[in-house]
Amino acid sequence: MDTAAVSDLMRDAVGLVIKLGGPMLVLSMLVGVVVAIFQAVTQIHEQTIGFILKVTVIVAVLLLGGGWMLESLQEYTREIFTLIAS
Repeated sequence: MDTAAVSDLMRDAVGLVIKLGGPMLVLSMLVGVVVAIFQAVTQIHEQTIGFILKVTVIVAVLLLGGGWMLESLQEYTREIFTLIAS
């Protein structure tokens, strides 16, 4: 393998991490902002509200997109093993 192939693999790996982790991070950040605004307006400062809602959103994203995430990861792993074998 030359440096171009390794850099392509690393670029693909970073892209895959962003593609798989991005939706969970963005949605949990949005939930955090909405909960923070709600708590500021109502003056309810309970820390567990934000935590429970964030965990619920992450679990929902994993349930809805977990199959797609697993397929993407398996496809990338097969690509790496194919390159190792050749």
